[in-house]
Amino acid sequence: MRRREFIALVGGAAAWPFVAFAQQPMPVVGFLNSTSREGYAPFLAAFLQGLKETGYIEGRNVRIEYRWAEGHYDQLPAMVTDLIQHHVVVLAATSTLAALAAKAAALAIPVVFTTSGDPVKLGLTDNLNRPSGNITGATQLGEETGPKRLELLHELLPEAKVVAFLNNPANPLAETLSKEMELASRVLGLQLHILKASTDDELDTAFATLSGVGKGGLVIAADPYFTSRAEQLAAFAVRHGVPTIDQNREFAAAGGLISYGGDPRDSYYIAGIYTGRILKGERPESLPLQQVTKVEMIVNLKAAKALGMTVPLSLLGRADKVIE
Repeated sequence: MRRREFIALVGGAAAWPFVAFAQQPMPVVGFLNSTSREGYAPFLAAFLQGLKETGYIEGRNVRIEYRWAEGHYDQLPAMVTDLIQHHVVVLAATSTLAALAAKAAALAIPVVFTTSGDPVKLGLTDNLNRPSGNITGATQLGEETGPKRLELLHELLPEAKVVAFLNNPANPLAETLSKEMELASRVLGLQLHILKASTDDELDTAFATLSGVGKGGLVIAADPYFTSRAEQLAAFAVRHGVPTIDQNREFAAAGGLISYGGDPRDSYYIAGIYTGRILKGERPESLPLQQVTKVEMIVNLKAAKALGMTVPLSLLGRADKVIE
């Protein structure tokens, strides 16, 4: 064999593994959420950042199949089935209802979830440190901080005797959240007026009915739907002149009065990291459930001024951020 032919043959053989590797399909991750991409853009960015830090970049070495229910919760089970048919190797179920739909499907593939509730109470797992089966994830402080938001509103409006609570009846935690708020209101000597909304029309109606109780303020429940409507909720609160407190920092940033709670970005970031680690071969049961413990309070003084209110210095001094 002539030298030139030998070099060509060896060079071609050396290239074969790289060609074969390049032709291998990228792993597919399913991303399921009960709300909208627009409302959850910052949280999706946190998920992708976590995924990136484990070495996976969307479009480069991993493909993501997105399914957003846009509030049509009854479609979640069908979306889970659809994602399985797209041969996803990991399913990121990034809202409570999405996580429950994935759990109910008894999937053979790993599931990584985020939720604002207690994963054990929800039935997502029976052990936080060593989750059984093929499911793990992260939870942020949402359910636990509800009564504290009521306390903060009472500190802001100590003369008020009636306070409204906006809850989403479609949330599996709705009844628990209402009971906890009722208990907290009795301790504070307040009468609690519960409003319910799970659609945009119902939101409009809920705020329109606040004229009789709105002077006492409004506490918004920790809920994925409300999270996706943070700017809309802030606009409603301003329009109706209702002192309102929400868990999401986007609410205060958009003109709402106060936000207090854990940042969902943290749990989405953890979910992204866990998804990447599973793609690398780790098993869900070896990844303990993470609970985000950081809580922040943001006070918007512009909103307070528009409402004709003075925020007590005692409350301002505890704020992590003040918007002036």
